[in-house]
Amino acid sequence: MNATSKAWMVAASVGVVEALKDQAGMCRWNYAMRSIHQYTKNKVKSSLSQATSSSSVVPEKIMMKQQRDHEMKQSEESLRKFMYLSCWGPN
Repeated sequence: MNATSKAWMVAASVGVVEALKDQAGMCRWNYAMRSIHQYTKNKVKSSLSQATSSSSVVPEKIMMKQQRDHEMKQSEESLRKFMYLSCWGPN
């Protein structure tokens, strides 16, 4: 490809992306992140409501949730420590 055709391809790509941004926000990152967040939140709510409706499975579900919460806190703490050390630690 020569430089002119590459330039036209880049210009066309930018034009397409900008045109899609204007159509109801479908290509914006905020829209994608919001929809993924809402989908997962609804899934969690529905699975929790199903878990609470069946009383024999509730203790197991609660234990799994507590374990996930504990693992998430450990993960967040290790990330926090990494960020602290990379910003303020020895060079």
